Amino acid sequence: MNSFDIIKTVRVTEKGARLAETLNQYTVVADRRASKPQIRNAVEELFQVKVLRVNTMNVAGKLRRKLTKQRGSSPDWKKAIVTLKEGDKINLA
Repeated sequence: MNSFDIIKTVRVTEKGARLAETLNQYTVVADRRASKPQIRNAVEELFQVKVLRVNTMNVAGKLRRKLTKQRGSSPDWKKAIVTLKEGDKINLA
């Protein structure tokens, strides 16, 4: 897998903005099969920053119902919280 396959997007939320300001942590959506070292290398390659720590969690998809009685679910995904070196930051603009 290349870096673009591993890192799908950077999640921009209010909680994520607080983490970025206070702890220099960013939340990214990663491929479910990616390991922590793969995520670390992909973030360092794509954003040209130094990663100190990677925390991951598998997020289960929520149950959803459209216009029918049948239930479905949104897809499962992997969340990675990446801590960057002091002074580095990811430009989200």
